Amino acid sequence: MTESRNALVVDDNPTNRLVASTLLRKLGWTVSEADSGEAALTQAGAEAFRLVLLDISMPGLSGEDTCARLRQLRSDTPLHILAYTAHAFQEDIDRLLAAGFDAILVKPINRQRLEELVTGL
Repeated sequence: MTESRNALVVDDNPTNRLVASTLLRKLGWTVSEADSGEAALTQAGAEAFRLVLLDISMPGLSGEDTCARLRQLRSDTPLHILAYTAHAFQEDIDRLLAAGFDAILVKPINRQRLEELVTGL
């Protein structure tokens, strides 16, 4: 199975998952969804994803912890992890990039910014 256009959207808010998934599908991605970090890890263990759009503030396993575990789980395949967050202060962005995220997508989601971040993946 090719992972080149497979994406996973992880957010505990169903509306946020729906918006992000819809936009990614319009950009040609095959999208799966998870409502928690734990569910994301289970799905990533069973299926290879090229892109993960990951909410930071979730109950249970945080987005930052999920990112680190996804990196360990999928160290053998290219994986682009985008933080999907309302935390837009520069210190938050710097912290998330240092934690292993490839880029930050600030909520509310902007189709143009999402397209910029996923073009070429």
